[in-house]
Amino acid sequence: MKNNTVSSTTHKLKRMKPNVAIVAGGDSKENEISLKSAAGLYSFIDSRRYKLFIVKITGTEWTVQLDKDTHLPIDKNDFSFTCNGMKTVFDFAYITIHGTPGENGILQGYFELLHIPYSTGGALTSALTFNKFACNKFLSAYSIDVPHSILLKKSSDNNIDLAKSMVASHPCFVKPASSGSSVGITKVKTPETLQPAIQKAFAESDEVIVETGIEGIEVTCGMYSVGKKTVVFPVTEVVTKNDFFDFNAKYKGEVEEITPARLSKELTKKIQNLTEKIYFLLDCKGIVRIDYIISNRDDKIYTIEVNTTPGMTETSFIPQQVHAAGLNITDILTEIIENQINK
Repeated sequence: MKNNTVSSTTHKLKRMKPNVAIVAGGDSKENEISLKSAAGLYSFIDSRRYKLFIVKITGTEWTVQLDKDTHLPIDKNDFSFTCNGMKTVFDFAYITIHGTPGENGILQGYFELLHIPYSTGGALTSALTFNKFACNKFLSAYSIDVPHSILLKKSSDNNIDLAKSMVASHPCFVKPASSGSSVGITKVKTPETLQPAIQKAFAESDEVIVETGIEGIEVTCGMYSVGKKTVVFPVTEVVTKNDFFDFNAKYKGEVEEITPARLSKELTKKIQNLTEKIYFLLDCKGIVRIDYIISNRDDKIYTIEVNTTPGMTETSFIPQQVHAAGLNITDILTEIIENQINK
């Protein structure tokens, strides 16, 4: 009789829906964008299979949203919450923070300590891809083309002197080395505008990159891998009348996004192969999107950025690419969650 009771209880536990936390917010200026991604994921993830919660992290305030008016504190000791005396723990964390602490390895290390599976690559992968200068140096060591860049530190006295050489003959980009992908970036065309651009970037990060500007076609390509299955999505062409693909272009609709991109089959395949190569070199997990510029001068494909927590709203690049590939975003997210939960 005792064995039957244990068997019955185990069977019921197996049938319970896993609790999935969609972790959003963060401490960057892309906080609100992250919350929109969380809403997108909430609509995409299979609610018949999982019990979904949106967990908002802003500074030291961590809360779970139970309904429109009910937000409860998260116990950071075990990433749980208590409602009406009942404690709820999470079986999986889908990280959709754009910036710190979800894109730079901090949350990844936290979840590792608690043995909670999550959606992205590990702490090292996240920290490396978040630091644009370090990531570019890593990729260039594997003969992957990246724009030439120099690193400025807030503590240095000769930042302007170092940067002037970069803007002397052609435009350059000044961007935070460790920040979200759209904040604090300036396209600098003259030495006179260099100083305010550096100050703007230092407001977002203690390290700043000055990077050679490359004129060409901007494209982006996403992919994911689970177990022995690897799927690379169609390439998206990014067309904007703005000076570059800035915050307004990315989030306020000042852009045309064409999927699949208007490229030859051969060039499309090169970008997809490069995306897969970078994904595995960096030991990425889950869905990743990589941005490129195809140079007008020499047709080289320059890697600009690796996004390990890409936007997931209805109109974001990844859902567009999934749709263009004839795939189902809900099925893909189920594969990612199940792959991590069942390890």
